[in-house]
Amino acid sequence: MADRLATELVGAFDALFGVHGGVRAAHAKGICCEATFTATPEAARLTRAPHMQGGPVRATVRFSHGSGDPDANDTSREPRGMATKFHLDGRKATDLIAVNQPVFVVRTPEEFLEFVRLRVPDPETGRFDLEALGAFVAARPESVRAAEILLRGMPPASFLQAEYFAIHAFRFVSADGGARFGRYRWEPELEPVTLTKEERRERVPGYLQDDLLARLKEGPGRFTLHVQLANDEDDPTDPTTEWSADREQLVAGHLEITAPVGNQERDCERLLFDPMRLCDGIEPSDDPILHVRPHAYTVSSARRAKAKPRQGG
Repeated sequence: MADRLATELVGAFDALFGVHGGVRAAHAKGICCEATFTATPEAARLTRAPHMQGGPVRATVRFSHGSGDPDANDTSREPRGMATKFHLDGRKATDLIAVNQPVFVVRTPEEFLEFVRLRVPDPETGRFDLEALGAFVAARPESVRAAEILLRGMPPASFLQAEYFAIHAFRFVSADGGARFGRYRWEPELEPVTLTKEERRERVPGYLQDDLLARLKEGPGRFTLHVQLANDEDDPTDPTTEWSADREQLVAGHLEITAPVGNQERDCERLLFDPMRLCDGIEPSDDPILHVRPHAYTVSSARRAKAKPRQGG
């Protein structure tokens, strides 16, 4: 069931963004950077996960555009991604996947498939059925916020000037066996800024990568990792709702991004970032969206492996 649904989801992204061999079905346009993560003592008390014990951990960070088109214009409104791979001992790794919006649009993979299909433009008009999409969202009040961000939100001024949210909840298990559900959030050192309408018209299609490379030449980019902890009334299986701002939060660590990786094809585009690639001390919730994601990534990755590497872009 999950594999069939994953195949249909990848097909829906192809219909929405076009078929582009050798790249991801979504978040096709991206750039990877070398980084170092250092956890805080608070993180070590929360979880026994190896990368949360306080020593410096090598990481690879991929910033991306949410579209499945590798030539997507950076000024469009698709979500921006920040995927982080923490490299552990023994050639193992664990991943943290985040986007620059705090909530997901639906609660189930089946609804997400329907939502993506509703966004596919009519081949004759080049436009999607706004009335049908509006009816879909109106029937699901939990979808309103994410849909509004997607359709009306402005792109960030810089990859390094955006907050990124993991959306899903995870169960953090401490050394003594205690457990709490929590959600990740990356906070940039720089103030989050989005483009104005005028700035959006003036930006070149690849401004986000250009900006990132220019900033890294001047010095490291930095983010702080926060974990917001759930109360009993918070549902860890529902990615469409935000938890109250008064929930306990802790600083879990600091990330320093130093430079782009040397070989973007080998050390970036061949990597698979998977929110279910977890390690001891961090467990998934029963969120159905979270559990279908690795199946879709596997379908997309298998297709990429069969295609010739894309030149340029």
